[in-house]
Amino acid sequence: MTRIIPALSDVSSQYDALFVDLWGCVHDGVTAIPSAVDALKSYKKTGGCVVLVTNSPQPREGVEIQLERFGVPQECWDTIATSGDAARGALGLGVVGEKVWFMGEWARDARFFEPVDFLESPVTVARVPLEEAEGIVCCGPFDPMADPSTLRPELLYAKQKGLKLLCANPDIVVDRGETREWCAGAVAKLYSEMGGESLYFGKPYPPIYDLARRRLAACGRDVADGRILAIGDGIGTDIKGARGEDIDSLFVTGGLARSETKTSHQPDPDALTHYLSKKMISPTYAIGQLR
Repeated sequence: MTRIIPALSDVSSQYDALFVDLWGCVHDGVTAIPSAVDALKSYKKTGGCVVLVTNSPQPREGVEIQLERFGVPQECWDTIATSGDAARGALGLGVVGEKVWFMGEWARDARFFEPVDFLESPVTVARVPLEEAEGIVCCGPFDPMADPSTLRPELLYAKQKGLKLLCANPDIVVDRGETREWCAGAVAKLYSEMGGESLYFGKPYPPIYDLARRRLAACGRDVADGRILAIGDGIGTDIKGARGEDIDSLFVTGGLARSETKTSHQPDPDALTHYLSKKMISPTYAIGQLR
């Protein structure tokens, strides 16, 4: 049964490393969440290692820039594993071909096509029109405010061509402040429902956890899975992924599920139980906001 805790410090001594989601836990897409920053700083002072594990399609360096802009200090984290980096590794291996149709915001996502440092001889991938493509790279919908169903004509054409879709961010939606936006996961889900093949590399799928463990090891930490705690507000990404990796989890209920769990300072116990029962999953712990 999920235990509601008042603060991370109540259980943090049991864990040598944290895999921490960003959006909805450490920042709200606009600015840092002060209580989360303070909690992670305090955890690091006890000797713990913080790996930020995010479904951002950006490479690690792009997320670092974003964190600085949001006011998230480097003192509260050690390293970063992004869905974008995990997906870029697959792109460099040619899993969707060498000629791809790109979906997303090019001004934001151009770095996705830069070679990763953990592949010795990546293939050269070029952006081409859909008619010439061997595969699709989706970092997000062209318009995050538009329903993904508007992309059906292009996706139907792609499915008929037998193209695989590489999804750089499995999140369905995120909240930017008070505004909810569609993510690449919504496009990939629609494509799969239409009969196309979508490939995922972020939470809850194994590749991003493999990357997180490599980044943890690069910090000089050899941590057993039983000493890792995953923290996140996505029941179908953060918590499901932790369950699949057999690591403990802390569900931040005041993020994407704040309405369903009736979260103000803390979740309503009955509402939380009903929500988790409906989702058929039980996090190890729950908290209204990372603090």
